Amino acid sequence: MPYGEVVSTETLSPQLIRVVLGGPGLDGLPAPDGTDSYVNAFFVPDAAPYSVPFEDDAVRDLPREQRPYPRRYTVRSWDAEQQLLTIDFVVHGDVGRAGRWAQHAEPGDRLQFRGPAGGWRPAPDADSYLLVGDESALPAIGASLEVVPAGRPAVAVVEVQDASGEIPLTSPGDLRVVWVHRAGATAPLEELLRDAVAGLDALPDALPGTVSAFVHGEAAATRAVRRLILERGLVQREHLSCSPYWRRGHDDEEWRAVKGAWTREVEADVP
Repeated sequence: MPYGEVVSTETLSPQLIRVVLGGPGLDGLPAPDGTDSYVNAFFVPDAAPYSVPFEDDAVRDLPREQRPYPRRYTVRSWDAEQQLLTIDFVVHGDVGRAGRWAQHAEPGDRLQFRGPAGGWRPAPDADSYLLVGDESALPAIGASLEVVPAGRPAVAVVEVQDASGEIPLTSPGDLRVVWVHRAGATAPLEELLRDAVAGLDALPDALPGTVSAFVHGEAAATRAVRRLILERGLVQREHLSCSPYWRRGHDDEEWRAVKGAWTREVEADVP
Protein backbone atom coordinates (compact mmCIF):
# COMPACT_ATOMS: atom_id res chain seq x y z
CA MET A 1 0.00 0.00 0.00
CA PRO A 2 1.18 3.55 -0.65
CA TYR A 3 1.93 5.88 2.23
CA GLY A 4 2.85 9.52 2.58
CA GLU A 5 4.96 11.55 4.96
CA VAL A 6 3.56 14.81 6.28
CA VAL A 7 5.22 17.74 4.52
CA SER A 8 3.04 20.50 5.93
CA THR A 9 -0.27 21.24 7.65
CA GLU A 10 -2.53 24.27 7.45
CA THR A 11 -5.62 25.22 9.42
CA LEU A 12 -8.17 26.33 6.82
CA SER A 13 -10.97 26.91 9.32
CA PRO A 14 -11.89 25.72 12.82
CA GLN A 15 -13.39 22.62 11.14
CA LEU A 16 -10.84 21.92 8.37
CA ILE A 17 -7.15 21.08 8.47
CA ARG A 18 -5.15 20.61 5.28
CA VAL A 19 -2.39 17.99 5.32
CA VAL A 20 0.11 17.70 2.47
CA LEU A 21 1.83 14.32 2.10
CA GLY A 22 4.98 13.53 0.13
CA GLY A 23 7.92 11.17 0.13
CA PRO A 24 8.99 7.96 -1.62
CA GLY A 25 5.96 6.03 -0.34
CA LEU A 26 3.94 7.84 -3.03
CA ASP A 27 6.11 6.60 -5.91
CA GLY A 28 3.90 5.31 -8.70
CA LEU A 29 0.66 6.63 -7.20
CA PRO A 30 -1.88 6.82 -10.04
CA ALA A 31 -3.48 10.17 -10.75
CA PRO A 32 -7.04 10.40 -9.36
CA ASP A 33 -9.68 9.96 -12.07
CA GLY A 34 -12.25 12.29 -10.58
CA THR A 35 -12.72 15.42 -8.53
CA ASP A 36 -14.41 13.25 -5.88
CA SER A 37 -11.61 10.67 -5.72
CA TYR A 38 -10.79 9.40 -2.26
CA VAL A 39 -8.25 7.32 -0.39
CA ASN A 40 -9.03 4.79 2.30
CA ALA A 41 -6.63 5.96 5.00
CA PHE A 42 -5.51 3.78 7.91
CA PHE A 43 -4.98 5.31 11.34
CA VAL A 44 -2.70 3.35 13.63
CA PRO A 45 -3.71 3.14 17.32
CA ASP A 46 -1.29 4.69 19.79
CA ALA A 47 -0.46 1.37 21.45
CA ALA A 48 -0.05 -0.63 18.23
CA PRO A 49 3.09 -2.82 18.02
CA TYR A 50 3.85 -1.68 14.45
CA SER A 51 4.20 1.50 12.43
CA VAL A 52 3.75 2.78 8.88
CA PRO A 53 4.49 1.21 6.45
CA PHE A 54 2.94 -2.11 7.49
CA GLU A 55 1.76 -5.21 5.62
CA ASP A 56 -1.86 -6.35 5.72
CA ASP A 57 -0.86 -9.81 6.87
CA ALA A 58 1.01 -8.35 9.82
CA VAL A 59 -2.05 -6.63 11.29
CA ARG A 60 -5.02 -8.72 10.16
CA ASP A 61 -4.97 -11.11 13.14
CA LEU A 62 -4.20 -8.55 15.81
CA PRO A 63 -6.85 -7.68 18.44
CA ARG A 64 -9.34 -5.10 17.18
CA GLU A 65 -7.92 -2.37 19.41
CA GLN A 66 -4.50 -2.76 17.76
CA ARG A 67 -5.60 -2.93 14.11
CA PRO A 68 -5.58 0.25 11.99
CA TYR A 69 -8.86 2.13 11.67
CA PRO A 70 -9.92 2.84 8.06
CA ARG A 71 -11.48 6.16 7.10
CA ARG A 72 -12.26 7.56 3.64
CA TYR A 73 -11.01 11.01 2.71
CA THR A 74 -11.32 12.98 -0.51
CA VAL A 75 -8.16 13.83 -2.42
CA ARG A 76 -8.13 17.62 -2.57
CA SER A 77 -5.28 17.62 -5.07
CA TRP A 78 -2.44 15.49 -6.43
CA ASP A 79 0.70 17.14 -7.79
CA ALA A 80 2.27 14.36 -9.87
CA GLU A 81 5.39 16.38 -10.69
CA GLN A 82 6.28 17.09 -7.07
CA GLN A 83 4.53 13.95 -5.74
CA LEU A 84 2.45 15.84 -3.21
CA LEU A 85 -0.96 14.57 -2.08
CA THR A 86 -3.26 17.07 -0.35
CA ILE A 87 -6.08 15.94 1.93
CA ASP A 88 -8.42 18.22 3.89
CA PHE A 89 -9.59 16.71 7.19
CA VAL A 90 -12.79 17.64 9.04
CA VAL A 91 -12.01 18.02 12.75
CA HIS A 92 -14.22 18.15 15.83
CA GLY A 93 -11.86 19.23 18.56
CA ASP A 94 -9.85 16.29 19.87
CA VAL A 95 -12.59 13.81 18.90
CA GLY A 96 -12.29 11.14 16.22
CA ARG A 97 -9.27 9.18 15.10
CA ALA A 98 -8.71 10.89 11.76
CA GLY A 99 -9.39 14.43 12.94
CA ARG A 100 -7.23 13.97 16.02
CA TRP A 101 -4.40 12.63 13.84
CA ALA A 102 -4.66 15.64 11.52
CA GLN A 103 -4.69 18.11 14.40
CA HIS A 104 -1.48 16.67 15.84
CA ALA A 105 0.26 15.80 12.56
CA GLU A 106 3.84 16.98 12.24
CA PRO A 107 6.36 16.84 9.37
CA GLY A 108 7.66 13.30 9.02
CA ASP A 109 4.53 11.61 10.40
CA ARG A 110 3.25 8.91 8.07
CA LEU A 111 -0.18 7.91 6.78
CA GLN A 112 -0.85 4.71 4.86
CA PHE A 113 -3.81 4.23 2.53
CA ARG A 114 -5.40 2.39 -0.36
CA GLY A 115 -6.46 4.18 -3.51
CA PRO A 116 -7.22 6.58 -4.93
CA ALA A 117 -10.69 5.47 -6.10
CA GLY A 118 -13.76 7.31 -7.38
CA GLY A 119 -14.29 8.94 -10.74
CA TRP A 120 -17.01 11.63 -10.74
CA ARG A 121 -16.24 15.00 -12.23
CA PRO A 122 -18.43 17.82 -13.58
CA ALA A 123 -19.81 16.89 -16.97
CA PRO A 124 -17.89 18.94 -19.54
CA ASP A 125 -20.95 19.35 -21.78
CA ALA A 126 -23.36 20.58 -19.08
CA ASP A 127 -24.79 24.09 -19.28
CA SER A 128 -24.45 24.81 -15.56
CA TYR A 129 -23.29 23.22 -12.32
CA LEU A 130 -24.71 22.79 -8.81
CA LEU A 131 -22.54 21.58 -5.93
CA VAL A 132 -24.07 21.09 -2.48
CA GLY A 133 -22.64 19.81 0.80
CA ASP A 134 -21.12 20.50 4.19
CA GLU A 135 -17.48 20.56 5.36
CA SER A 136 -17.06 16.87 4.53
CA ALA A 137 -17.87 17.66 0.88
CA LEU A 138 -15.85 20.87 0.64
CA PRO A 139 -12.68 19.19 -0.72
CA ALA A 140 -14.62 17.60 -3.60
CA ILE A 141 -16.64 20.77 -4.17
CA GLY A 142 -13.46 22.83 -4.33
CA ALA A 143 -11.75 20.41 -6.70
CA SER A 144 -14.85 20.21 -8.90
CA LEU A 145 -15.26 23.95 -9.20
CA GLU A 146 -11.71 24.23 -10.46
CA VAL A 147 -12.51 22.13 -13.56
CA VAL A 148 -15.83 23.75 -14.50
CA PRO A 149 -15.52 25.10 -18.06
CA ALA A 150 -14.74 28.79 -18.26
CA GLY A 151 -17.69 31.13 -18.12
CA ARG A 152 -20.40 28.57 -17.35
CA PRO A 153 -22.67 29.19 -14.36
CA ALA A 154 -21.68 27.28 -11.22
CA VAL A 155 -23.44 27.51 -7.86
CA ALA A 156 -21.95 26.07 -4.67
CA VAL A 157 -24.24 25.79 -1.63
CA VAL A 158 -22.11 24.92 1.40
CA GLU A 159 -23.11 24.40 5.02
CA VAL A 160 -20.58 25.39 7.69
CA GLN A 161 -20.77 26.17 11.38
CA ASP A 162 -20.53 29.97 11.01
CA ALA A 163 -18.63 32.61 9.05
CA SER A 164 -15.31 31.29 10.34
CA GLY A 165 -15.90 28.13 8.28
CA GLU A 166 -16.06 29.95 4.97
CA ILE A 167 -12.96 29.30 2.87
CA PRO A 168 -11.93 30.66 -0.55
CA LEU A 169 -13.44 28.81 -3.52
CA THR A 170 -12.41 29.59 -7.08
CA SER A 171 -13.54 28.49 -10.52
CA PRO A 172 -13.04 29.35 -14.19
CA GLY A 173 -16.82 29.28 -14.31
CA ASP A 174 -19.21 32.06 -13.39
CA LEU A 175 -19.23 31.16 -9.69
CA ARG A 176 -21.78 31.99 -7.00
CA VAL A 177 -21.22 30.66 -3.48
CA VAL A 178 -24.08 30.45 -0.98
CA TRP A 179 -22.82 29.86 2.57
CA VAL A 180 -25.27 28.30 5.01
CA HIS A 181 -24.56 28.64 8.75
CA ARG A 182 -25.63 26.08 11.34
CA ALA A 183 -24.98 28.48 14.22
CA GLY A 184 -28.13 30.37 15.05
CA ALA A 185 -30.28 28.41 12.61
CA THR A 186 -33.93 28.04 13.59
CA ALA A 187 -34.82 25.33 11.05
CA PRO A 188 -33.88 21.69 11.67
CA LEU A 189 -30.28 21.07 10.60
CA GLU A 190 -31.26 18.52 7.97
CA GLU A 191 -33.36 21.18 6.22
CA LEU A 192 -30.77 23.98 5.97
CA LEU A 193 -29.21 22.95 2.66
CA ARG A 194 -32.58 22.05 1.15
CA ASP A 195 -33.99 25.47 2.03
CA ALA A 196 -30.92 27.21 0.59
CA VAL A 197 -31.18 25.26 -2.66
CA ALA A 198 -34.90 26.06 -2.84
CA GLY A 199 -33.96 29.72 -2.51
CA LEU A 200 -31.93 29.57 -5.71
CA ASP A 201 -35.20 30.28 -7.52
CA ALA A 202 -34.66 33.89 -6.47
CA LEU A 203 -31.40 34.04 -8.44
CA PRO A 204 -32.33 34.69 -12.08
CA ASP A 205 -30.66 32.36 -14.55
CA ALA A 206 -28.56 30.80 -11.78
CA LEU A 207 -28.74 27.30 -13.27
CA PRO A 208 -29.80 27.36 -16.93
CA GLY A 209 -30.08 24.36 -19.24
CA THR A 210 -28.71 20.93 -18.34
CA VAL A 211 -27.39 20.95 -14.78
CA SER A 212 -24.55 18.70 -13.61
CA ALA A 213 -25.05 18.30 -9.87
CA PHE A 214 -23.03 16.99 -6.93
CA VAL A 215 -24.84 16.58 -3.58
CA HIS A 216 -22.79 14.95 -0.82
CA GLY A 217 -22.46 15.25 2.95
CA GLU A 218 -24.69 14.40 5.93
CA ALA A 219 -27.23 11.68 5.14
CA ALA A 220 -30.52 13.39 6.04
CA ALA A 221 -29.44 16.69 4.49
CA THR A 222 -28.40 15.15 1.18
CA ARG A 223 -31.63 13.15 1.09
CA ALA A 224 -33.71 16.31 1.48
CA VAL A 225 -31.78 18.13 -1.26
CA ARG A 226 -32.02 15.15 -3.60
CA ARG A 227 -35.79 14.93 -3.19
CA LEU A 228 -36.20 18.66 -3.81
CA ILE A 229 -34.14 18.93 -6.99
CA LEU A 230 -35.57 15.77 -8.55
CA GLU A 231 -39.17 16.62 -7.75
CA ARG A 232 -38.72 20.12 -9.15
CA GLY A 233 -36.97 18.80 -12.24
CA LEU A 234 -33.98 21.05 -11.59
CA VAL A 235 -31.61 18.12 -12.21
CA GLN A 236 -32.13 14.88 -14.10
CA ARG A 237 -31.14 11.64 -12.37
CA GLU A 238 -28.45 10.85 -14.94
CA HIS A 239 -26.75 14.17 -14.21
CA LEU A 240 -26.81 13.82 -10.40
CA SER A 241 -24.12 12.45 -8.10
CA CYS A 242 -25.62 12.10 -4.61
CA SER A 243 -24.12 10.20 -1.69
CA PRO A 244 -24.16 10.46 2.13
CA TYR A 245 -20.67 10.64 3.61
CA TRP A 246 -21.86 10.49 7.23
CA ARG A 247 -24.99 10.53 9.38
CA ARG A 248 -25.67 12.73 12.36
CA GLY A 249 -25.82 10.72 15.59
CA HIS A 250 -23.82 7.78 14.16
CA ASP A 251 -20.12 7.07 14.41
CA ASP A 252 -18.30 5.68 11.39
CA GLU A 253 -18.83 2.02 12.21
CA GLU A 254 -22.54 2.50 13.02
CA TRP A 255 -23.09 4.37 9.77
CA ARG A 256 -21.33 1.73 7.67
CA ALA A 257 -23.64 -0.91 9.15
CA VAL A 258 -26.83 0.82 7.98
CA LYS A 259 -25.68 2.84 4.96
CA GLY A 260 -26.76 0.24 2.40
CA ALA A 261 -30.33 0.10 3.67
CA TRP A 262 -30.47 3.88 3.96
CA THR A 263 -29.30 4.32 0.37
CA ARG A 264 -31.98 1.95 -0.90
CA GLU A 265 -34.64 3.94 0.97
CA VAL A 266 -33.36 7.17 -0.56
CA GLU A 267 -33.47 5.71 -4.08
CA ALA A 268 -37.17 4.98 -3.56
CA ASP A 269 -38.01 8.52 -2.42
CA VAL A 270 -38.70 9.91 -5.90
CA PRO A 271 -40.29 7.41 -8.30
